[in-house]
Amino acid sequence: AMCIRLGDATIEYHDKFRFYITTKLRNPHYLPETSVKVTLLNMMITIDGLIDQLLGIAVAKERPDLEEEKVKLVLQGAENARQLKEVEDKIIEVLGSSEGSILESETAINVISSAKELSNEIGRKQAIAEKTEAKIDATRLGYRPVAVHVAYLFFNVGELCNIEPMYQVGRLHGLNPGLPRPPPPPPPPPPPPL
Repeated sequence: AMCIRLGDATIEYHDKFRFYITTKLRNPHYLPETSVKVTLLNMMITIDGLIDQLLGIAVAKERPDLEEEKVKLVLQGAENARQLKEVEDKIIEVLGSSEGSILESETAINVISSAKELSNEIGRKQAIAEKTEAKIDATRLGYRPVAVHVAYLFFNVGELCNIEPMYQVGRLHGLNPGLPRPPPPPPPPPPPPL
């Protein structure tokens, strides 16, 4: 069975479990490791933001291998940035703690040379990742017309409630049929007595 950690507790995970969190932040930012594991739904969504989300959904359904590769690239980029930060911190520590000439310190020379090797290796990885990401993005663009069409449909259905209140429910259900149906809207209040 799959398990997740919440704080100090390990809890068994059920594949039908859904966890929804809301925030009052207008534009929350999360680490790349978090962003690839969750679906963010901004209720103040713009047409461009919705197209990007729908493009991700369409590619994940049609070409899960591409979407998985894109997630790996994001995680690898975050790991590379973390490694570079560690190397920078180590160089600063060595420079701060060295006494006398830095050129005479064997520790400083070793740290700087290993940092250069790591930096070159990360640079090569990033170059490969950029080429791979360009190929993935080119393939993703083939699905863009579908995402654009569905985004406009989404906003048009959203405007139908101005014509008839019956259309207020079910807009998000069309994007993700796994969502539970929302409750029907309350009946309109009775007219005031004359």
